[in-house]
Amino acid sequence: MLKIGITGQAGFVGTHLYNTLGLLHSEFTRIDFQKEYFEDENRLNDFVAQCDVIVHLAAMNRHNDPQVIYDTNLGLVQKLVNSLKTTNSKAHVLFSSSTQEGKDNLYGKSKKEGRELMIDWANNSEGEFTGMIIPNVFGPFGHPNYNSVIATFCHKLSHNETPTIDVDGDLKLIYVGELVDAFLSEIRSKKGESEIVVQHTSESKVSQILSLLEKYKSEYQDKGSIPGIDSTFELNLFNTFRCYMDIKNHFPVKFVEHTDPRGTFVEIIRLGVGGQVSFSTTVPDITRGNHYHTRKIERFAVIKGKALIQLRRIGTDEVLDFYLDGNEPAYVDMPIWYTHNIKNIGDEVLYTNFWINEFYDPNDPDTYFENV
Repeated sequence: MLKIGITGQAGFVGTHLYNTLGLLHSEFTRIDFQKEYFEDENRLNDFVAQCDVIVHLAAMNRHNDPQVIYDTNLGLVQKLVNSLKTTNSKAHVLFSSSTQEGKDNLYGKSKKEGRELMIDWANNSEGEFTGMIIPNVFGPFGHPNYNSVIATFCHKLSHNETPTIDVDGDLKLIYVGELVDAFLSEIRSKKGESEIVVQHTSESKVSQILSLLEKYKSEYQDKGSIPGIDSTFELNLFNTFRCYMDIKNHFPVKFVEHTDPRGTFVEIIRLGVGGQVSFSTTVPDITRGNHYHTRKIERFAVIKGKALIQLRRIGTDEVLDFYLDGNEPAYVDMPIWYTHNIKNIGDEVLYTNFWINEFYDPNDPDTYFENV
């Protein structure tokens, strides 16, 4: 079993890599990293000494002074190299670099020179080194105005602000989950390579991305409809947008009831995609779920009885509680990477309608169990 540590564990890519490794506990053991280790030589040495694999993601992307970016990034690499030498580490080190390497800026220069420092360490040790040149990365939980323009657009649109386009350029993109798969592939290969160019998986103009996100805002956030999704890129972009919404205050969303002397009619969902609709009854005090998905879109609609739906983002402690009552039918959607459950808190049988955007496949269920 490989012991893997991630510098920058709490960052955008680091969080996704760390969480995905947690799903592969029969193959990998995660060695915890805290950013304070770079300021404590003994703690950094202890971390490095435990690792069979180190993924170096820690870096500064933006600062008003480019020289600070350069000095910070080179300093972090030098500290890691010093620790590798001190501990006589034979680890496989994977280094996150950028397509900015080929551009005339101090950020790109810091990445290129940092990778060269790591190559020099590997050539003079028994360790392995893999330098990965990575295109623009997008996905859930990135920081707006820092990680990517998509993070900025998603945050602004979902919070009713108006994004602007500075330069309508072509973006070569990779979804963070696809990048994690690329890291895992290199880790499993156990082979070092000084320069691997990670291929982008999609390409789009900035204006086209903004247009899609505006559609998601209008159709999904404002109207509750699931928009048409025509590609894996669009699914990843939609799931990214959903995670920037103010989930705590957006849900539960009450349905529109149409009542006449015959009774009541409620429209559950409008779909631009297919999927699977299910129905369940749950007796009092019983809880269903306690699992999460990494790609699926899912809606829980309570139509009779009283329910508590709970959500918690993986790797965090905050639990979101939503109370629903069939007397006022409502729904809650499940963002990816949020473990969720539903409990009957009433005295009668709970009736729930479930919709998910893909048929259940026992060989690829995308369902991971973790208590909320």
